[in-house]
Amino acid sequence: MQQVKEEPLFTLKRGQCQITVLGTAHVSQASADKVEELLATAAFDAVAIELCPSRHHAMMNPDAMADMDMFQVVRDGKAPMIAASLMLGSFQQRMAKELGVEPGQEMRQALKDAAQFDLEVLLIDREVGTTMKRIYGNIPWWQKGTLLSGLLASLVVHEKVSEEEIERLKEGDMLESAFAQFAQEEKQLYAPLIDERDLFMAAKLQQAADSGEHQHILAVVGAGHLKGLQNYLQVSEEEPEQAMQRLSTLPEKKSFWKYVPWLITVLVLTGFAFGFSKSPELGWQLVWDWIWINGSLSALGALIAGAHLLTVITAFCAAPLTSLNPAVGAGMVTAGMETWLRKPSVGDFSSLREDTGSLKGWWHNRVTRILMVFLFSTIGSAIGTYVAGFRIAEQVM
Repeated sequence: MQQVKEEPLFTLKRGQCQITVLGTAHVSQASADKVEELLATAAFDAVAIELCPSRHHAMMNPDAMADMDMFQVVRDGKAPMIAASLMLGSFQQRMAKELGVEPGQEMRQALKDAAQFDLEVLLIDREVGTTMKRIYGNIPWWQKGTLLSGLLASLVVHEKVSEEEIERLKEGDMLESAFAQFAQEEKQLYAPLIDERDLFMAAKLQQAADSGEHQHILAVVGAGHLKGLQNYLQVSEEEPEQAMQRLSTLPEKKSFWKYVPWLITVLVLTGFAFGFSKSPELGWQLVWDWIWINGSLSALGALIAGAHLLTVITAFCAAPLTSLNPAVGAGMVTAGMETWLRKPSVGDFSSLREDTGSLKGWWHNRVTRILMVFLFSTIGSAIGTYVAGFRIAEQVM
């Protein structure tokens, strides 16, 4: 590996194609300048960028979320992913504000120069949604709550950017710097967040080289991926297509956990039946406890999220029923109601980037408020399910 004006890069050959990989920092003007300098040499016929189609689309169309149908988002179960993406975006905006540099400047420069010199753009990173789902699936169940609470805490706590976070940005991986503060054990994030993406990007580059369509590709990636990319480009243990397919597979729920919600439903209904068998008074008391605890906590979640009064009432009425039907969540009902009552305007979508940068903005913007209603009423109902379940167990034993 050689150093060119303090920007690390390496070059290797695969078949008839030469691949130059430039390591950049996502908050460095020097990195953007180096990209421009290299592409201006006219030595390359394609530029590969550490972006997936979704992130590329978001970068090129910052107002693309204005096309979202919130009913469709809720119905398709995409609300948690959209909320997590916006929370990460909020964190990144805070980092950019602290550092005074727009993250991804060198990527924008590469896209600009590629258009100027008529070069093909290769998007080599794995879909961010797949990465996030594999991260979530890779951590133990007891740490999943930590990850979610960390994302939520990022909206509330606005501490000054630490030196560690700045160094991670200098190493060039915005996703890593964002997720690192949300997990107590970073080792369990490393595989899906860094190592798998190194292998995926290497496979993408190998596939492009093997196509015979390019003679010299410039790959622009975060400096933190440089070592891993070099290793995987030099040593291929599986075919590129096979590696990409394997790394794009979404994690499946372990068979046992698939049945846990249904098991809880069976236990609660059994508790009701046992209570009524002892006495009608006890049976109705158990039913009331279930409705009151589950409904109240879900309604409290909706209230905290700033939901409409009718949405709060809906949460109270829906949660006790949806908790007995794992196919439908309380959040789906409350978010649907909130969307119907307070349909987001064009202005809400247009101001998403600005509003997600502040805690007040999340509760002010109708789009993000719907997402918060979904999350908080779901969390409230989940807590209520366990609290009410234990209370029922205590009374029938």
